[in-house]
Amino acid sequence: MRVLLTGAGGQLGYALQASCPQGVELIATDLAQLDLSDPAACRRIVHELRPDWLLNGGAYTAVDQAEQQPELAEAVNAGAPRAFAEALADLGSGRLLQISTDFVFSGQQGHPYGPQDPVAPLGVYGATKARGEAAVLELLGPERACVLRTSWLYGPVGKNFCLTMLRLHRERPELGVVADQVGCPTHTAGLAAACWAVIAKGVGGLQQWSDAGAASWYDFAVAIGEEAQALGLLERQAQVKPLTTAEYPTPAQRPAYSLMDCRASREALGLAPLHWRQGLRQVLAAIASQ
Repeated sequence: MRVLLTGAGGQLGYALQASCPQGVELIATDLAQLDLSDPAACRRIVHELRPDWLLNGGAYTAVDQAEQQPELAEAVNAGAPRAFAEALADLGSGRLLQISTDFVFSGQQGHPYGPQDPVAPLGVYGATKARGEAAVLELLGPERACVLRTSWLYGPVGKNFCLTMLRLHRERPELGVVADQVGCPTHTAGLAAACWAVIAKGVGGLQQWSDAGAASWYDFAVAIGEEAQALGLLERQAQVKPLTTAEYPTPAQRPAYSLMDCRASREALGLAPLHWRQGLRQVLAAIASQ
């Protein structure tokens, strides 16, 4: 089986390459090999390689910066998935796994979002990802396309909240972290396993995957300090102060509640999630062993 991967240099790409199953010919591309803002290049690589699956893990993920660069975010997050789907539709073969985000939701529902709940993104990032979702499902249908939403992704490499908090715990005696935004941290190894299960089982349509449980960013920051100190990654933890969203304004508005109902996807994929705190221990153990 030939799988074309985009975003190979990112944190999910790293995890996908590390866990690639036997029998898969993985063609891993990053910006150097494929510019996702170039739709012609996206269509061309599909026609040249004719993959059995295209796993689109690349994205414009700078949530705040997207507010200043909406055209680039649109090209990468919506234009590239559409170009990939168009090329696969032209070929008449191959399937597409599109990674998406909890930021397609408004955060105003107050209970976990199901896959079919209406999307209502609050900012450019979420809106462009929602348009990417719609494009691949419109062009390929659930028979040949799977959209896999995830939330609060982090791992032992790349740029993410966990690595930033580790650094800040070392550098500062006190941190302020938002406590009124709730979701679920998801470690990259768990999402990578879900991606490979989608491909192995041929799962399609709208799917959702996160670790189990719920947390605020404040909860996550406190746990990072506690678990990192227990593993010897920190000599001491910073004191973490809870903030409101109003006390920590950002260019992009974020959903206050973006927990997703992943039960149907877990059943379809045949996978049981880890609680997010167990996933955190795994990530920090990987960092400690580097």
